[in-house]
Amino acid sequence: MIKKLLQLIFPPKCLFCKKVLLDSETDICRQCHRDLEDMPQPKFKISFVARWTALWYYNGKVRSSILRYKFRNVRNYAPRFGRLLAQGMLQANLPEYDILTWVPVSSVRKFFRGYDQVQLIAKFAGRELNQPATAVLRKVRHTQAQSGIRGIAFRRANVLGAYQVRRNADIKGKRILLLDDVITTGATLSECAKVLLTAGAKEVYCAALAASSAEKTRT
Repeated sequence: MIKKLLQLIFPPKCLFCKKVLLDSETDICRQCHRDLEDMPQPKFKISFVARWTALWYYNGKVRSSILRYKFRNVRNYAPRFGRLLAQGMLQANLPEYDILTWVPVSSVRKFFRGYDQVQLIAKFAGRELNQPATAVLRKVRHTQAQSGIRGIAFRRANVLGAYQVRRNADIKGKRILLLDDVITTGATLSECAKVLLTAGAKEVYCAALAASSAEKTRT
């Protein structure tokens, strides 16, 4: 009864256009389902990553929605992003994995933002997959936001040495599925995957909500 009452007061809205959803719609309205640009099989490799996937290209409504979630404290997007990412991973037929985890933000960014946006997504994606998300990495050095840096070489330099495996993380011989929100050049995921493999992980796979639309032109 409480849930139904809350839905009457705060009806669920589309993640992307913010239109009130019909009873037959979940998370995304029909129009946005038609408009969103799904990302096919990735064209480029990410160093140290065995395989990766993303749901959409990072443009238009997708970009606006993710920015609202990250920078306007719209935390109620997390369960729906997590659910959609879990569904996308199943459809992508990613290889079997042993540990589900995420790319963490620095303690400084988490303090000012109030939350780790990918950690929340991983939490709800894990619920959908019946695979609890486990903290494996920590960010030991606060870095400039990758979105403000141009050029893959500079992005790689920005995150070099910024991540470490947690002391209590048992990853030796394990296959890791690493989640993120947006993939642009893959520099952050590459650095995280390198750290995991160096610590003994068997393979690293990655999944994200969106990837740069520049990926379309790569061969």
